[in-house]
Amino acid sequence: MGLDDALIFTRVVECHSFTQAATSLGMQKSTVSRRIVQLEERLGVRLIHRTTRRLRLTEVGQAYYERCRQIMLDFAEAEQTVMQLQQAPAGLLRITAPIEVGQWILGRVLGEFMRLYPDINAEVELASRLVDPVEEGVDIAISVGQPQDSTLIARKLFETRRRFCASPAYLAQHGVPMQVEDLVHHRAITLSRDPVRYWPITEQNISCRRVLTCNNITFAREAALAGAGIAALPTMITDQEVRDGHLVELLPGVVLPTGEVYAVYPTRRFQAMKVKAFLDFLMQSLPVVEGRLVEPVEARLLTSRLYTR
Repeated sequence: MGLDDALIFTRVVECHSFTQAATSLGMQKSTVSRRIVQLEERLGVRLIHRTTRRLRLTEVGQAYYERCRQIMLDFAEAEQTVMQLQQAPAGLLRITAPIEVGQWILGRVLGEFMRLYPDINAEVELASRLVDPVEEGVDIAISVGQPQDSTLIARKLFETRRRFCASPAYLAQHGVPMQVEDLVHHRAITLSRDPVRYWPITEQNISCRRVLTCNNITFAREAALAGAGIAALPTMITDQEVRDGHLVELLPGVVLPTGEVYAVYPTRRFQAMKVKAFLDFLMQSLPVVEGRLVEPVEARLLTSRLYTR
C-alpha cells in the first residue's frame, strides 16, 4: 500500500497535475486524488498545497518527494538489472552433482561454459547424497535416477549401459562365468542401490554373494581392478580399462539396468537465463552414441561448433 501511494505521489509531483498523473498511471483522476488524501492522512502531514491552477509542495512534501524519487530510481534500476540478467547468462550458478559425474563431465562442460560467458560465477558441490534443490537453494542438482518429488522438473541428460567386469587375476583364481547361472558361485562387488540379494540383472533373479558394497562406482571399479570380485559397472568408466586388458567384460549378452542421469531444478516458469543457458549447453555437450558418451575430445569439438560466436 505504502509503495503504491509513493509511486502515485511521485507521479503527481513530476506531472504537476492530477489529471496527467492519472492518465500516465491508467487510473481515474478521482482515484489519484483520493489516494493522495489517504496518504496525507496516514502520514499526518500536508504534502501538497492545491489550487485550481497549480500544485505546490510543502516543505515536508518536498523532503518526502526526494526520498520517494530515490526509491523509484532504485526500483527501476533493480528491474533493469533483472532484465539484463535475463538477456545474457550472468550471476552465480549453484550446482550439485554425484562425484563421478562431476569429475568426468561437469568440470569440463562448466569450464567451457564459463569461458564463453565470463559474467558467470559458479559454486559446485560434488556429493553422493541426494540434494533437494529447493531446500538447499541450488540452481541445478544433477542426480542418478529420476527424483520422486513431482514438484521438481527432471530433464534427462544421458544414459549409459552397465556391464559385468572383473580383473584377469580374479578370473584366473575363480574361473570365468560362461552363463548367467555361473554368477551364483562368484564374488560380487555391488552398489548400495542394487538389489540386496540378487545380481543387478534386468529380467532374472540370480542369487548374489556380496563381498563388498559401496556407494561410489569409481571405488567399485578400483576394487574390481584389484581382484576383489565381479562388478556391474558403467561402460563410460570401464572402456579404457577393458581396452587395455586391465578388466575383462563378462557375459556381454546379459542385459543390465542402464544408468540414467538427470538435471533437476525447481521450475521452468521465469527460469533464470543462467540456468536455461547452462542446461541447453550441457545437453548439447553430451551427445550419446549407441548408449555411451562420446569421447571428451569429440564432445569438445562439438561444443566448439555449437557455441562459437
